[in-house]
Amino acid sequence: MSTHRIAVIDKELCKPRKCNLECITFCPLNKSGEKCITLSSDDLSKAVAVIDEDICNGCGICVKKCPYEAISIVNLAQEWSEKKIHQYGPNSFRLYNLPIPKKETVIGLLGRNGMGKSTILNILSGIIKPNLGRYDNEPSWEEIIEYFHGSEMKSYFEKLADNSIKVSIKPQMVNLIPKAFKGIARDLINKYDERGIADDIVKRLGLENSLDKSLDELSGGELQRFAVAIAVSKDADFYFFDEPSSYNDVYQRLEVAKVIHSLAKEGKSVMVVEHDVALLDYLSDYVYILYGQPGV
Repeated sequence: MSTHRIAVIDKELCKPRKCNLECITFCPLNKSGEKCITLSSDDLSKAVAVIDEDICNGCGICVKKCPYEAISIVNLAQEWSEKKIHQYGPNSFRLYNLPIPKKETVIGLLGRNGMGKSTILNILSGIIKPNLGRYDNEPSWEEIIEYFHGSEMKSYFEKLADNSIKVSIKPQMVNLIPKAFKGIARDLINKYDERGIADDIVKRLGLENSLDKSLDELSGGELQRFAVAIAVSKDADFYFFDEPSSYNDVYQRLEVAKVIHSLAKEGKSVMVVEHDVALLDYLSDYVYILYGQPGV
């Protein structure tokens, strides 16, 4: 079976002006006259290494020779290379396959950091449009829908393209909430209480005494539970939660799980990214395990 190379350059670690360009110098293909590894610019202060994945033989010499450990090479079975969902740019992270949201069901996503869990949520919630690996020539919605022809995701992306899916997402970085919204917690949750359930959710999550606090006075756990309460209070078809239990103790995590799972009982589709395996097992009807090389 033929293989496909994934070559990822960490642009923050790649420093051509501080090294001796070992990756270029020692590459066997470069020595034979090919241009497997080059620089993105003649200006070393702006340049990073660029690896041609189509001719790279996966020898890994550049990985070992790079003094800043900026290069990762992964050999991938060819059939997986043909199932690419999203790629951010040349020699960068890419995602293969997607979990399928289901009504009346909580889907859990489990995997190490850098595996693409948040990217999945951003794609399924419509924040990111999947480019199918064509980062330099993004496909149209028609092409994306055709790509998923014959799968359950075809109907999902048709609705997403038509804006006929209402989505609610609890973001991962709750510490940014006070920077985006000034005021007290009560005003924020009332603003998004489209289902008229905020009072009940606030009580269930133990937030009654935090309602009149300024958002920048809330603890990490309080911010996390308010973010969950806001997401649940929105009227949506699909609910996505990115690490909803962080900063909370075991009892608070249990209440968060109960509140999230109640959405599925109401016929909603729910997807949760979580590192707490015990909580995810308790909360989820199905769990997708993401595997691969973090950041690659």
